[in-house]
Formats: sequence, C-alpha cells, structure tokens
Amino acid sequence: MAKKSRGEPSPPDPGLQRAAGSLEPEAEESLKERLVERADPLVRRFQRPVARVTGWAKWVKDLRPYRVYINYSYSDGNLRAAGMGYQSLFAVFAAVWVGFSVASFWLAGNEAVFDALVALINRAVPGLIQTPTTVGAIPQDELRNASSFGWTGIIAAVGLIWTAIGWLYYTRQAVRAVFRLSRDTTSYVLQKVRDLGLALVFGVLFVFSALLSILSTQALTLILDLAGLSSDSFWTNAAARFSGLVVSVALNIVTLGAMFRIMSRVAIPWRNLFFGALLGALVLAGLSALGGLLLGGTYKNPLLATFAVFIGLLLWFNLISRVILLSASWIAIGMFDSGLSPRAVTPEEEAAERAAAEHEARVLVARSELARAQDELAAARWFSRLAAQRRVARAEQGLNDLLDGEPAGPLGVGRPR
Repeated sequence: MAKKSRGEPSPPDPGLQRAAGSLEPEAEESLKERLVERADPLVRRFQRPVARVTGWAKWVKDLRPYRVYINYSYSDGNLRAAGMGYQSLFAVFAAVWVGFSVASFWLAGNEAVFDALVALINRAVPGLIQTPTTVGAIPQDELRNASSFGWTGIIAAVGLIWTAIGWLYYTRQAVRAVFRLSRDTTSYVLQKVRDLGLALVFGVLFVFSALLSILSTQALTLILDLAGLSSDSFWTNAAARFSGLVVSVALNIVTLGAMFRIMSRVAIPWRNLFFGALLGALVLAGLSALGGLLLGGTYKNPLLATFAVFIGLLLWFNLISRVILLSASWIAIGMFDSGLSPRAVTPEEEAAERAAAEHEARVLVARSELARAQDELAAARWFSRLAAQRRVARAEQGLNDLLDGEPAGPLGVGRPR
C-alpha cells in the first residue's frame, strides 16, 4: 500500500463540503434521500398522534362555547366587565337607599313584603343587606327606618340617577361591542330618558318579583297544609326554595332580555333572545345559590377584614357582568351562524341604506362607462374621434349628475365633499 506523500492533497471531507455548500448535486440529493429514509420511521411514529391532536383542536375550535369565549375575548369582555362591575358597586347602594325611602310608607305596614324584598335582593347580590343571620354592607334596620326623604334622600336620588344611567350606558356599549356593532347613534337626550325609564322599570319589576315570591310561597304553604304537612317540614322548605328560584330565574330572563334587545338596541330574534337569556338566568341563579361559598373566602380573609364586604361586592358584580356579556356572546354567535344581522334599523334607515347602495352601484357603472369611453377615444382614428369625444362627454355628464344628486346616508347626512 503506497503511502501518501507529504505534499499530496488529502481527499475532500463530505462533511466539510456540505458545510461549505460545495457538494455535488447528485451527492446532495443522495444525502437528502438518506436523511428522509432515516427520519421516516420517526415521522410515521408521530404522524397519528399529531393528526389526533390536530383533530381534537379542530373539534374544540368548532364548539360553540369555545367560539363564544373567543368572541367575548375579542370584544375585550374582561375589561368591559370590570368597568360594568365598578359602576354597579356605586349604583346599587344609592338604588337600595332611594328605593326603600320611596317605598317606606307602604312597606311599614307590610313586614312580609319587606322581608321578601330583602331576601330577593340578598339572593341577587349576596352580602348587600345585613340581616340577623348574614353579613352585609347595609344594616337591615337602617333600611327599615329610611322613612324620611330629606337631604340624604335627595343626594342619594341624584347619585342613583347619575350612576344608574352611567352603568346602563357602559353596559349598552359593552353588549353592542360583543355583537360587533358600533356605538348607538341615538340622540344623547333620548338615550338618557330611555335609560332612566328602564331603571325605573327594573325597580318596579324587582318589587313585583318580591310580591310574586310571597304569593307563590303562601300558595304552596296552603297546598301543603291541605295535604297535612307542617310549615317546618322538608317539603315546605323545598317548595319555598323552589318557588324563589323560579321567580329569580324569571326575573333574570326579563331583565337580560330587556337589556339586550331594548336597552342595547340589538335586533335579536325572539327565539335566540329567549334561549340566550334563559342560559344567562340559570347561571346567575346558580351563582346566587352559591354566593355565600364564593364570597366566604373574602369575608374570612384577615388581610381584607376592613373592606371585606366591599371587595366581595366588587368581585360579585364583576362576575355578574362577565355572565351578562357571555350570555350576549352566546346569542351573537348563534345569530352569526344563522347569517342574521344584529343591526336594529328603522324602515326609514333601511330605505336610505338601500337607496345609498343603489346609488353606489349606479356610480360604479357610470365610472366604468367613462373609462371605456376614454379608452375608445385614445384608440380612435381621426375620422371617429368626434363620436368618441361625444361619448366621453356624455359619460362625464352622467357621472357628474349622479355625484351631484347623491342621496343622504343612513343618518341623513351626505358624504363630505
């Protein structure tokens, strides 16, 4: 075997050639094939698990709850819910004080209605009113003695109007954002009048629900007495709790429905509205039933002892606001899947939008005719240029007539020139 002389060059290293990029095309192709052959078993091994995980991910993304949450997050739902909860914390104290001050003369002789109203409020907002058996922010005796509508009542009334309208405003904008709608274009004064009317209707509805709860409880007690069951039996207590739950769910359905359709001015079909409001009402009723457990950790935290009630209420209102917006997102996704538009337009606005769309189509056709006439003029010979110029002039005149006669937009305002 002949030895390699000191001056003889060594054969090229394939590894160095690959690093330097000077490998022959045939050798490079062969190297790729060997790498593919060696990696093929590994690819086959992970192909099925990867396909399975991909299928699961696609299945999850197609689920309605996932798309509801994505739409909620896309609309900045958490941020908007935080703002709604912050406004609710200030509105509820003034609402309770003014409500009991106005109704104090009537509630003074109706202890059962007073207790039922307090129970209904505490069921909706756990920890708001302090009773002999529960912790709360407002002592029950203070509300019982709120019979004078003096300066404190006037200040509370002004605060109620301001904070309630502010809460309704933020809630309206949040709900419309979930439905991917722009701000409500109704006049400012009309919005405030409508919000004030809705606030009064919600208050009256709350009192009516308390009366309905009393009547249903008394009716069930009478039926159970006729059946020979005592008022302290398990069935009596269960029937009373069930009737209270039914009243709470019905109140939540009506409130959410009015909030989505009337207050937010979203064109929701009744079927979508009912099932979406029912879902939100059931979740709110479940949260109310578990309110003591959810807020118990806040009340028992020694670091939050001084502000435990207020922090608990703030967390509660934030949670309620999230449920409201998630319910709206559930309705919105159902409407998007059905191809339904959530925009609420009057017949006049619909006619104006249709006229504007037709006008845009005519303008587009006129621009196309003008461009074609100009192309014909550019390609025309000397003996046909006169006719081509007349066609261009007619096309320009038609386009100018359309632009001068532009119809007003949906708000009655034409496009700025």
